[in-house]
Amino acid sequence: MGQTLQMADEKRAYTLSDRGTYLTYKAKGELVILVQGDPALFNPYSIIAVNPARYPAVRYFDSMALIAWITSPEGQRMIADFKVGGEMLFHPTAVPPSN
Repeated sequence: MGQTLQMADEKRAYTLSDRGTYLTYKAKGELVILVQGDPALFNPYSIIAVNPARYPAVRYFDSMALIAWITSPEGQRMIADFKVGGEMLFHPTAVPPSN
């Protein structure tokens, strides 16, 4: 994605990008955000465990422990607190983050 942003900057072109990569590369060029917040651009992240009946070698209980932590108030707070250039990158939706 970083190379795509560099190329778009060099060619004075348009591209789609995730916010984290854009924030990391924005000081290296002159690209600006033209569109944001449109529901069509919503890019949710999910976490799911692999079915142990289908894949017996997976560490199912470890996976469930990770899922429980990621979706806990503490995990959601850590996700909300992760920033690049002072900007929040991810908006947790499992539970409201605790302060």
